[in-house]
Amino acid sequence: MNKRHFLKSCTLLGAGALLAPAAQAIGVPQQSTLATLKPKALPTDATIGIASPSAATAEHKDIILAQQLIKALGYRVKLSPHIMARRGHLAGLDQQRADDLNGFFADPNVDAIVCLRGGSGAARILPLLDYQIIKANPKPLLGYSDITALHNALLAKTGLISFHGPNATSQWNPFNVHQFKQLFVHRERVLYQNLDKADDELVNRHYLTQTITSGQSQGHLIGGNLSVLSALAGSDYLPNFEGAILFLEDIDEAPYRIDRMMSTLKLMGALDKINGFVFGDCNQCQPGSGYGSLTLEQIWADYIAPLNIPAYHGAMIGHIDRQFILPVGAQVKLDADQGSIRVLEEVFS
Repeated sequence: MNKRHFLKSCTLLGAGALLAPAAQAIGVPQQSTLATLKPKALPTDATIGIASPSAATAEHKDIILAQQLIKALGYRVKLSPHIMARRGHLAGLDQQRADDLNGFFADPNVDAIVCLRGGSGAARILPLLDYQIIKANPKPLLGYSDITALHNALLAKTGLISFHGPNATSQWNPFNVHQFKQLFVHRERVLYQNLDKADDELVNRHYLTQTITSGQSQGHLIGGNLSVLSALAGSDYLPNFEGAILFLEDIDEAPYRIDRMMSTLKLMGALDKINGFVFGDCNQCQPGSGYGSLTLEQIWADYIAPLNIPAYHGAMIGHIDRQFILPVGAQVKLDADQGSIRVLEEVFS
């Protein structure tokens, strides 16, 4: 008998009186649906702040290249005070990294924030962020990988739409620059669909999408890196999964670990709430030595196909050179047969 049925069958106390204490006892996050908070659009003379909320930067040239990137996009740049700090693998003390983000959101002269890199450590600063300041000063925040922790916390705590896409130290090729301009300059309601094929291919091998379950669905877009997302289980830094379109990606994870993380999402009830599913790229996710391994397709068959919701995999999301810039929290439409995600609303205020 699961917890829900137990509470319903309990005759000693009302189910409503038991539900909250039971949830608190096992660490279940009390998810609430916040009104969507849209960031302000970038003005033509914007200043973009570069912060490093996760891992440390080993080479000073990365800072130089990040500054050159922002200037090449046509904006002024401001570095966070502790961007070159270091504590072990982290880009400074937790409080320093949190202060840098809080300061950028509070700074009226900073119009958007781009994260320098991912790595590990963003989840450590989630309790230190000033969500009231962030809510009062909604700005675009761009990054991916470990920045998944920030995207989900901002959405859960403030309702703020943020952007899952290249970090400042990522490859900014013409595809990524075009995506940036579509969103931040032209403010388009983007249709995200893989390239037809790579320039040196006769048929589409590199950008192939595959349908798991046919159909179309709509919902608010949530997700990011699977490892980071699943590590937030049990916290109140996850947004509401009810009716969501969930997108995931990962890197350097053996299939058995992907299976374990998908099991976490299943056991916490997240997968049973979503309206649609998209998996992007799983870079370097080959099985190791041993008795054998599930394939990723078998994992999708076990966890996603039984949900009977529109779903596909192979989207240009993840640790790849050309990647979508996705507005986390925005209303989107998923087409699992076409392998596409279309933004349905203006994502800026």
